[in-house]
Amino acid sequence: MPFRPRTAVSGAILAAAVLLCPTAAAARPAAAPAPPGWSASPAPGAGAVPRAQFFYLEGAPGTVLADRLSLSNPTGRTVAVRLRGSGAGAWLTLASKEVRIPPRTRASVPFTVTVPRDAVPGDRSGALLATGRTGGRAAVPLHLRVTGPVLSALTVEKVSVRGEGGSAVIRYTLVNRGNTVLRPRIAVRADGLFGPVLRRAARTLPSALAPGRAVDLTETWHGPPALDAVEVRLTATAAGGAHGAATASYTAVPWGVLAAPALLLAVGAGGLVAVRRRRRGAGPGGARGEQAAQGADGGARPSGGDAADVAAELAGTGSGARG
Repeated sequence: MPFRPRTAVSGAILAAAVLLCPTAAAARPAAAPAPPGWSASPAPGAGAVPRAQFFYLEGAPGTVLADRLSLSNPTGRTVAVRLRGSGAGAWLTLASKEVRIPPRTRASVPFTVTVPRDAVPGDRSGALLATGRTGGRAAVPLHLRVTGPVLSALTVEKVSVRGEGGSAVIRYTLVNRGNTVLRPRIAVRADGLFGPVLRRAARTLPSALAPGRAVDLTETWHGPPALDAVEVRLTATAAGGAHGAATASYTAVPWGVLAAPALLLAVGAGGLVAVRRRRRGAGPGGARGEQAAQGADGGARPSGGDAADVAAELAGTGSGARG
């Protein structure tokens, strides 16, 4: 059988194709999941100018902002889509909450965003959500800026200091009195009779503080002085010039220092009572002394406290001795 170069070459190519096909199939990327068949996006601007794939609205409190959502259905069947807002989209009112889009048609759905009159100036975020009844879901981001004067204000309130074991606990309340979200920084210092006893540098608190909100916090002070009169000062700051401060007094006195005067007072009172009882039990001499004292006073002596009685009895005894 004669050798045919063309046949040999064709066979080699065919064999190579058979060997390479599995590798090529493995290298081919997996097919992307099929789209829902419809899409949602901001409606084109004037002159059908394309827009970014999100809504951006801006207005002062009390204003009503308007825009349109575009729903496109390139398929050959009618699509039903339900609409709702989330986040800042909660202020959103749709012309229709469910839209039926005919095949190969684009629908435009008007909506408004009403900014509450008490809305705090600043940025808000949300989304306009579209869900197909037969499948598919789309979310179009919504960015809203509420305009108006921005006020940053912060106060420190209800500061107290209490010893607990070998430490002291500083309790206080931070209140956001402004209309912006704050991330407060708190610094703590304490000064005693003989100078500073605590210096704690400002640090940022772990969570933000929303307008009008208050949070109760504590600071643990390890190793406070055992005998001192201290003034504790807390200072809070935040972006935008927010600043607040408050103080509280803390007196540290060991138990022994308090017990000693009480013990001396008790000993003195006990001695006074003992002297009084001893004078009353002195016998006839004591009785004559009392009679002499009554004669000198010109009558009966009114009764008083223990100390007054002892003093009077001592004076009466002296008068009896002179008689």
